[in-house]
Amino acid sequence: MDDVLINITPQETRVAVLTAGVVQELQIERSASRGLVGNIYVGKVARVLPGMQSAFVDIGLERAAFLHVADIWEYRQFTQEKPPPIERLVHEGDALLVQVVKDPIGTKGARLSTQVSLAGRMLVYLPQDPHIGVSQRIEAEADRAHLRELLQRLVPAEEKGGYIVRTSAEDAAEADIAVDLSYLRKRWLEIADAAKKVPAPSLLYQELSLAQRVLRDVVTDQTQTVQIDSRENFVALQAFAAQYVPQIGQRLVHYSGERPLFDLYQIDDEIEKALARRVDLKSGGYLIIDQTEAMTTIDVNTGGFVGTRNFDDTIFKTNLEAAQSIARQLRLRNLGGIIVVDFIDMVNADHRDSVLGEFKKALARDRTRMTVSGFTQLGLVEMTRKRTRESLAHVLCELCPVCGGRGEVKTARTACYEILREILREARQFRDAREFRILGSQLVVDMFLEEESQALAMLSDFIGRPISMQVESVYHQEQFDIVLM
Repeated sequence: MDDVLINITPQETRVAVLTAGVVQELQIERSASRGLVGNIYVGKVARVLPGMQSAFVDIGLERAAFLHVADIWEYRQFTQEKPPPIERLVHEGDALLVQVVKDPIGTKGARLSTQVSLAGRMLVYLPQDPHIGVSQRIEAEADRAHLRELLQRLVPAEEKGGYIVRTSAEDAAEADIAVDLSYLRKRWLEIADAAKKVPAPSLLYQELSLAQRVLRDVVTDQTQTVQIDSRENFVALQAFAAQYVPQIGQRLVHYSGERPLFDLYQIDDEIEKALARRVDLKSGGYLIIDQTEAMTTIDVNTGGFVGTRNFDDTIFKTNLEAAQSIARQLRLRNLGGIIVVDFIDMVNADHRDSVLGEFKKALARDRTRMTVSGFTQLGLVEMTRKRTRESLAHVLCELCPVCGGRGEVKTARTACYEILREILREARQFRDAREFRILGSQLVVDMFLEEESQALAMLSDFIGRPISMQVESVYHQEQFDIVLM
């Protein structure tokens, strides 16, 4: 059974999902940088790029958003004949109804689609597409047929849009589905009406807050309690649940204990661990997780685990444990895009199949869409996980100002040699300087006073001028200045 903890302050909302007391998911949303996925805008086409078959659309953000021709609803209607190029579909200055499908990430603007969808508790409404579908997670054919038939019965005759039945509707009552359907139609009519009246760019519809989305999407029959540590927000979420998800109202609990809610369950410790590069496994093995611009790499190592039987058995057990841990880390860190996992090499084909099976089974808990390939010739497992929001590290951290994201800094000795070269360069350029003063970190000055004192003395003799040193406590190891006296 799961427990959901919601910690709310005016600045940010933090959500943790626990299974048997172990944190499985972390989500953080800040008021200053709330996610845009699901928001609907009237945008203005700023520029059309025929060479890229794309357009930049102004939706009122700092950076123009990006619309590819494949995300234009009209383009998708051409099934048999060749679809038209983007320059025939949109023109500079056009007002477009668009929805954000991917948040701005790094230097990239938001990604847009002109095909709108509105998510409810039981259904997803597609106002432009007369199609009825059922979530792939509902596997039993009889259940799929029943839900499709039920929905066709509930949809009004004049309806021009379509619906997708969500997993949460699998055991839902017909009345609950009807309420959801009615709410989504009403919401769309309000959006479509507003779109005719407001200037471009304008926000027409904002996706629910993180706490509301959790009640709509995360809370299931397996959820025991949803603890909320803010009285005001507890009351607001109770009202939201009563209107949209009445069946979970009894599970909402206001936490009013002395200790902070996340302290009580040691969630802050888990957040710190989820930001670390190294993840220790119980057996003594460990993972190394590296995020780059294009992909995330995960390396599995045996570490201190020596096993009890033989080498193959040790590797197999470490990889099995790693498979479980990696699936959890992907959810905790919200890692997306291309992910490459380097399990420890296994000679035994049965062991490889078992590890891959265990990995896929552990990933099945994840609500995010994924594809997993088998082992490649190099023994790597390649997978993709849909990326719609920033990862946990990108939300909470920024590039190190010292190393610029390298993860390494130059040694004090390297800095010393750079300083010696710089002094020689400046001595030739500024012949009237009487003295050179080195401003550097404590480590660099110590290196000059001890191991590199002879090199500094030799340079002073060579240029015929004294060289003095001064410690600057605020300088990092790579930082230095040469002052001409």
